[in-house]
Amino acid sequence: MLVLLPPSEGKAAPPAGGPVDLAELAFAAELTERRRKLLATLAGLASMPLAEARAALGVPESQAGEVAVDAGLAGAPAAPAGEVYTGVLYDHLGLPGLPAAARRRVLIASALWGVLRAEDRIPCYRLAAKAKLPGIDGLAAFWRPALAEAMPDEPGDLILDMRSGPYAAFWKPKQATLLGVRAFSEQGGRRKTISHMAKAVRGDVAQALLGARKPPSDPEGAAALAEAAGFTVELTGTTLDVIVPGE
Repeated sequence: MLVLLPPSEGKAAPPAGGPVDLAELAFAAELTERRRKLLATLAGLASMPLAEARAALGVPESQAGEVAVDAGLAGAPAAPAGEVYTGVLYDHLGLPGLPAAARRRVLIASALWGVLRAEDRIPCYRLAAKAKLPGIDGLAAFWRPALAEAMPDEPGDLILDMRSGPYAAFWKPKQATLLGVRAFSEQGGRRKTISHMAKAVRGDVAQALLGARKPPSDPEGAAALAEAAGFTVELTGTTLDVIVPGE
């Protein structure tokens, strides 16, 4: 089993350290040239009018400083992706505290890097999946061919998919099984989809499955492990529905 995470919008800027080394990132053979192109495109934002650069990145005027951050990524300090990405899902997953073997089963989707391992060293950056960069016809279309070549995709592979819709458009397997996770609240026999704590639920579920002595190899096994960890779950096709008490 692999766990495929989304990136986080919030990121922790490494205070020191050497810059990113593209040759050391996951799937370097398949993804380096596209990573290099995006870094060059972001560096070029510095020469654009600020309003145009902000529009390309999709950042408001109050965050105009993000343009300069992205323009200098090639020389910025880098740290493990599992430490750079922050937020509710990552807090609940607790990547830095997981055993090394568990961290190796984690991949992180990214608009800038395509996909990363938790240990890959990256700088803090700002680039959303829906950003419209000059000369690039949509990031999903930009990454799709390279990720189709790079990503593990064999019959019998199970991938716990935590990505949001925009990042899910970057890659879809042809043979492996993607198991999505949804969160519902239940009160008085009635259920409703929740958003305010869905990231926390996904992080908790991913932590439980990664911590299992024997990782699941199919959706049924993942559901059984989640249930054994104390979650109330239902398997709906290739989606794991997690039910939490209503407020």
